[in-house]
Amino acid sequence: MMQRVTLESSAIEAVSYDETKRTLDVEFREGHSYRYRHVPEFVYHALLNADSAGAFWNAVKDQFEYEKLE
Repeated sequence: MMQRVTLESSAIEAVSYDETKRTLDVEFREGHSYRYRHVPEFVYHALLNADSAGAFWNAVKDQFEYEKLE
């Protein structure tokens, strides 16, 4: 089950990670949400612990397939 975690970030509102499917849902403050596939759990934890979640995610997001969520 995915648990929504709110972040203290100027770019990212919240994230939800599914360990089984290795999907990461990212809700951006501007209102868009995306589901990223094949995200290792360590990347999810690094995102949660990053000094700047937005900067961290911008540095790694292009490694993953994604789709825009409605």
